[in-house]
Amino acid sequence: MITKKQDLIRTIEDDEDVPDFSENSDEEVEFQPSKKKDKVNLDFDTGFNFVSSVAEYNHDAWDDLSKYVKRKAKSKVDDKIQKLRKSNSNRVKESKNKDESNPNANGEKIESDSSEAENEVGESDGDISISEDELKNDSIKLKKTSIKPRKRKYSEDGNEELDPEFFEDAPPFDESASFYQMNLSRPLLKAIAAINFVHPTPIQAATIPVALLGRDICGCAATGTGKTAAYMLPTLERLLYRPHGMSTVTRVLVLVPTRELGVQVYQVTKQLSQFSSIEVGLSVGGLDVKVQESVLRKNPDIVIATPGRLIDHLKNTPSFSLDDIEVLVLDEADRMLDEHFAEQMKEIVRQCSRTRQTMLFSATMTEEVKDLAAVSLSKPVKVFVDNNQMVAFNLRQEFVRIRSGREGDREPLLAALVCRTFHDHVMVFVQTKKQAHRLHILLGLLGIKVGELHGNLTQPQRLEALRRFKNEELDVLVATDVAARGLDIRGVKTVINFMLPATLEHYIHRVGRTARAGRSGVSVSLAGEQERKIVKEVVKNARHPVKSRVIPPDIVDKYHKRLSAIEGDIKRILQEEWEEREIQKMEIQTNKAEKMLKGEREQPLRTWFQTSKDRMVEKAKFRLANDTDGAKSNKTTRGQRGQGKKDRKNVKNKNGPKTDTAEDRVQAEMCKIALLQARLAKKNKKPKKLRVIMDPVDNKTR
Repeated sequence: MITKKQDLIRTIEDDEDVPDFSENSDEEVEFQPSKKKDKVNLDFDTGFNFVSSVAEYNHDAWDDLSKYVKRKAKSKVDDKIQKLRKSNSNRVKESKNKDESNPNANGEKIESDSSEAENEVGESDGDISISEDELKNDSIKLKKTSIKPRKRKYSEDGNEELDPEFFEDAPPFDESASFYQMNLSRPLLKAIAAINFVHPTPIQAATIPVALLGRDICGCAATGTGKTAAYMLPTLERLLYRPHGMSTVTRVLVLVPTRELGVQVYQVTKQLSQFSSIEVGLSVGGLDVKVQESVLRKNPDIVIATPGRLIDHLKNTPSFSLDDIEVLVLDEADRMLDEHFAEQMKEIVRQCSRTRQTMLFSATMTEEVKDLAAVSLSKPVKVFVDNNQMVAFNLRQEFVRIRSGREGDREPLLAALVCRTFHDHVMVFVQTKKQAHRLHILLGLLGIKVGELHGNLTQPQRLEALRRFKNEELDVLVATDVAARGLDIRGVKTVINFMLPATLEHYIHRVGRTARAGRSGVSVSLAGEQERKIVKEVVKNARHPVKSRVIPPDIVDKYHKRLSAIEGDIKRILQEEWEEREIQKMEIQTNKAEKMLKGEREQPLRTWFQTSKDRMVEKAKFRLANDTDGAKSNKTTRGQRGQGKKDRKNVKNKNGPKTDTAEDRVQAEMCKIALLQARLAKKNKKPKKLRVIMDPVDNKTR
């Protein structure tokens, strides 16, 4: 059969031009300086839904938590910042008006630097004014590396190797399975639909079927993968079939390392159990003890607690015990052991029922976690979805190099990044509480809506800072590592590391606050010469090429001058706060003396499972200090140590807060990081424990 010539497909000649019909791929967004855009108030929200009742309209998840808060959050720092900014703005305006009203001899008006000062001070309403010369683009380059990724010991399924005789592998799970195929009851499915859970994550799909069987679980998954729902859904399913009509007992205990994570787990649990009669209690530090005692006396079905406060209630709250615990959940176990809760956790596990189901979840499987698993778990099932050694896939990682001798540039670089490029939904991680408070004052004086989150704040203040940041009332949240684990804050676009942490695992947890649940995010880290080792580890484990950002030197110098202009205001605020604390201490001592003169009895001290001597020894064991300091302290007597402590306290409090240069502050932070790294290196070199297995004795060989 002969085919017509026009039906044949013509071949392309070598020299022939071919039109390009391919579509352009999405170009990567380059984060360059820009002016902050005003928030647009839309007339209609596309996600609007009608509610069925007035009670549902007025419902607020934070109202349920408000019963635990004894006092309202009072923070006078923002008031001091606004007062100083307003006075500086008025002073600049008066100077400008004076210059305009006093012409020189030639009849010309005198031009002063008031416009530049006004630009430095900014507007009093909190907006940031950026000049045109500050919009110069930063230089962004790819970091070249020839380092090969280090090899780890993994099993055949790609997970980290564990003891095969102790851990049992989990059965294969269907990644395409939905919540409706997991044998969950209608109240839970209704709650899942109400909070817009669409499809289970891998850790949820792997954990829920095994947990419903009542097996002990040792789970490991990356941050932001939904571990809370993974262990809470099967637990609630089990509680739906609890016996009714009998005396109420606490059946489930969830241990978490931080107060904020406990509050978050409490809120998620309340949402998942909103269509059932399951009662949930919260027991974390910083909240009202009397309210917690009254809640625990009612024996709620689920108690979410931090280890320290739970032991406090076990020793001092009558009619509350852990004898009837059926499910024990240890969330973020590696963090709890890092925070030196090992003795407290062993005490809690010892008091729980021996016929319980235990679920242990940890981001990394350290030797301490394995020892805890050996003590608390019985024939556990290993559910390892991710070894948490890599950052999120959608995370863009950048580093800003700080040259040797320029450590004082960290604060100007941070101010330039926040004012010029990353305007909102930013978390800044620092190493110490003192540095977090200073950055809060510094960024606030620059006109940025900023808050702080660290251990020196009261719990109502910490909850209020989180609430304001979640509700977009704050653009920047400065936090220590207390916010680096487990917290799920929606909408975080950027994470800035003011100083790099001691280990790669801590870095992964910090940058895990963004790029969660499939969203994209950016991490920017300021790296000095002493931090090059951790930078190499990050580059080695990166999924995508890591970028290096260079801010123009003239921009850095400009922010240097701007921060130097407000340094006096920062010292003034710190001095006022120090004076207020001293007055408060004197008032407390005066009130105590008046009660003693009146013969009033003091409240009895709350008991603890350790003696005061044991607690002092434990604190001294985990305190970061130089080896030379430790050797000197061993040679001195107890009285000499006490006198030296009093002398140091008097010197410290004599002239107010200590004032250091920027280089001194950074050097002190670097010293603490070096001490922590030395402790971790010493722990890694320590010989591992031998796990002895007794061989069965054969009578024939005797």
